Amino acid sequence: MLRRVNQRPRQSQRIVLSVLRCVVTSLVLVACANSGRKNSDAVTLLIESNPANLDPRFATDGQSQHLDGLLFSSLVERDDKMVLQGDLAESWETPDPLTYIFHLKPGVTFHDGSALTSADVKSTLDFIRDPANHSPKRGTYRLVSTIEAPDPATVIIRLTSPDASLLWNLCRPALGIVPVHAAANFAQHPIGTGPFRFVSQAQDDDVMLARYENYFGGAPTIENVHVRVVPDAIVRALELRKGSADVEISSLSSDMIPVLAKQRDLAVTERPGTNVMYLGFNLNDPLMGRREVRQALAYSTDREALIRYLLHGQARIAEGLLPPGHWAYEGDVTHYALDAARAEQLLDAAGFRAQKNGVRIHLLLKTSTEEPARLIAAALQQQWRKVGIELEIRPLEFATLLSDSIKGNFQINLLRWVGANNDPDIFGFVYSSARIPPDGANRARYRNAEVDKLTAEIQVEMDQEKRKALCGEVQKIVARDLPVFPLWFVDVVSVHRRDLGELNISSAGDFDFLATLSPKQAIARNVLGSENVLQLDE
Repeated sequence: MLRRVNQRPRQSQRIVLSVLRCVVTSLVLVACANSGRKNSDAVTLLIESNPANLDPRFATDGQSQHLDGLLFSSLVERDDKMVLQGDLAESWETPDPLTYIFHLKPGVTFHDGSALTSADVKSTLDFIRDPANHSPKRGTYRLVSTIEAPDPATVIIRLTSPDASLLWNLCRPALGIVPVHAAANFAQHPIGTGPFRFVSQAQDDDVMLARYENYFGGAPTIENVHVRVVPDAIVRALELRKGSADVEISSLSSDMIPVLAKQRDLAVTERPGTNVMYLGFNLNDPLMGRREVRQALAYSTDREALIRYLLHGQARIAEGLLPPGHWAYEGDVTHYALDAARAEQLLDAAGFRAQKNGVRIHLLLKTSTEEPARLIAAALQQQWRKVGIELEIRPLEFATLLSDSIKGNFQINLLRWVGANNDPDIFGFVYSSARIPPDGANRARYRNAEVDKLTAEIQVEMDQEKRKALCGEVQKIVARDLPVFPLWFVDVVSVHRRDLGELNISSAGDFDFLATLSPKQAIARNVLGSENVLQLDE
């Protein structure tokens, strides 16, 4: 039954595999001649879409934030265990719940050579908080009363009420500090204090970065990073196979990875991820505004089959936005396993009975042009048809997809939260009615007075156990209301040149590993252990 449900996507996968194998075979001689990396001091990274805005005061898309993590620093950063530590801040103290005092590290300079001071931190936060600038991050700092810079090395942030998420919102890449003299066209010429400096950007083509020799954390080993925008997954796979590219992060179809893993000069690194794929619903739409319809879609979705056959098991079912290992995770919520009968009952109760042709309603799903997204959309189209839902799929370039989502120009969309779901502040950011764009990411236009009250309490509650209880209540409500339908947490999988060595990739799939990568110390083995080898499913 499961294989029949996914028959068309499986056919698409076989086509992808066939094309990939044929082209790879035709390029074997060329690939062998060019299999080594031409420059051990440079790395070419492939990404699937153009970064929308490299100004960290505005960046909300994953590609921009990943690159901003290389260009900019913040007051604090998190380690591999999600423990916060100093970044630009050497230390900090909180003499009372409404006051945070940060002491900046000495000798930090921007890429243009100017010294970092407290004035830069103050101006960055003041810019974001100014309504006239329309920063989507403004609501994040709504509890900030004033920012003071009493001397060049000290920043004092005063709050109107306690903010349990403040430090997380001052963490890289959520916040990137820009110089006080930032020009109006800063996004075209970004200047930060991060391990790499900006060189150039060609729209929809590439971004060039260079090592910042005076980086306060120690200059990277890599001299240059060439970030190439390659929208087509097959082309990305071939670039890796030819040796004209070095690394990608979670941008390939699951069927491509075992094919590439067999290549002598390529290796695969994999780890469980925290980025969550989800279906977003526009609750201003007459159909999607009906909770019964949203629940019916969830009960019509066979996530286990999608993960098994389309993703080769490289994902874990999500019951909410927080990953299961998170301290605030609540598992006792409404669960949506495949139940077609329940879906039909909900649609009947909502007045959407099947017509003579079996169709109940027509819906429109907007997704990216990426092959994995298109395969998922095609599978959903087949699954939902069984309960009388006719789904039209509209693939869009990612920038357009994100823009339409922010503007509310969609009915359903397929997107992914990247790195934002590591703190309970995500609930206010996504579900509070005060955070509807441009003041946040409540793109569903969800309005629930109880959730507004709870998310406001979550932000100011400093006791972790009490905060966890509040988070649990929010998770129960939104699992029932379903303004967004979390699908799964995507594993972070990277195909890369073997001579890059072992990649220290994070669960968020960011690009931070480039700052510590040492290709000359490559480990001559496949970093994907034998117990994790991905097998072809034909």
